[in-house]
Amino acid sequence: MIYSDKVLEHFKKPHNQGVIADANAIGEVGNPVCGDVMKIYLKIEGEVIKDIKFETLGCAAAIAVSSVLTDLVRNKTLEQALQITKDKIVEDLGGLPAPKIHCSMLGVEALHDAIKNYKDKQK
Repeated sequence: MIYSDKVLEHFKKPHNQGVIADANAIGEVGNPVCGDVMKIYLKIEGEVIKDIKFETLGCAAAIAVSSVLTDLVRNKTLEQALQITKDKIVEDLGGLPAPKIHCSMLGVEALHDAIKNYKDKQK
């Protein structure tokens, strides 16, 4: 499988990898077919995502998606974060091979799950 330079860069040196101990939102999704699991941690202050980290067990594409997603989301409002699409992630990575496009959807789903987790706690 051929990956773009940007995918390889994010895979080899992922941004914002790790855990936020005092996260006020956590989202987790997995794909039973490929085995990828993504966990997103958010620190939200006043409806703005001030910090974001991830733990991903998966292929190079899944790790790169998680990394670029954290760059796209940091310092965005929740509503702005919800507007980020799988296409935006793929674009920022310089493309993904067709069999790996599902990884970008996993990233979006993990983010949405974390935001839903936060909103549910606020009720």
